[in-house]
Amino acid sequence: MYGPDRLHEVLDLVAKRLSYSEISRRTGVSRSAIRDWVRGNVPGRHEAANRTSCAVCSGTPEHLPRSSYGYLLGLYLGDGCLAEHTRGVFRLRISCCNAYPALMDECEMAVTDVLPNKVGRVKCAGCTEVYSYSKHWPHLFPQHGRGPKHLRRIVLADWQSEIVEHFPAPFIRGLIHSDGCRILNWVNGTPYPRYHFSNASQEIRDLFGAACDRFGIDRRYNNLRNLSVARRASVAMLDEFVGPKR
Repeated sequence: MYGPDRLHEVLDLVAKRLSYSEISRRTGVSRSAIRDWVRGNVPGRHEAANRTSCAVCSGTPEHLPRSSYGYLLGLYLGDGCLAEHTRGVFRLRISCCNAYPALMDECEMAVTDVLPNKVGRVKCAGCTEVYSYSKHWPHLFPQHGRGPKHLRRIVLADWQSEIVEHFPAPFIRGLIHSDGCRILNWVNGTPYPRYHFSNASQEIRDLFGAACDRFGIDRRYNNLRNLSVARRASVAMLDEFVGPKR
């Protein structure tokens, strides 16, 4: 049994976005215990009320953890969806590439931060699905609808636009973690880092571009669906809060 001091130490490191493996190495706490604590399964702690709370339903979206929500919104617009189940319950599904375990941890932490509830994982072909059940996910992601995102309107609600406007960095990070990458472009034997972002939806590409504009990040279209950030200053700016996937 771990004591309360160890619990607070772990949660502090989680807030700093360290991976579960790194936290386990530093503290000696098992990955399974860390995951349980992040999900809110802490012995002796009653959180039933918090697990059903929804800032949007209560009319206070400003109380959402804005950085975590901005990041999760970016992930959702890229590789996320909502699946309807019985009794009005929805399953939030975020597909994460198996090559990036730290990204899965960050996704899980963001889900738990936005709506404290049980979060699970299921392995699929080439990826792992991070999921969570709640009746509130359609309120938190009003972009939900039938069919692929690029075949329907993707417009942010006013409260979402305010979050993205004030916290563009985690939003960009979420978009790149879902539908982007950082690569090295070799020219005459010299590597030049650059970022790519690709999405079939023009409206999602426009949201990415508008968020980049807040930092003065220059980007260019390589083709109809792919945006590239190649200028040195713009790449350096993205490196401050995105960097390579891991």
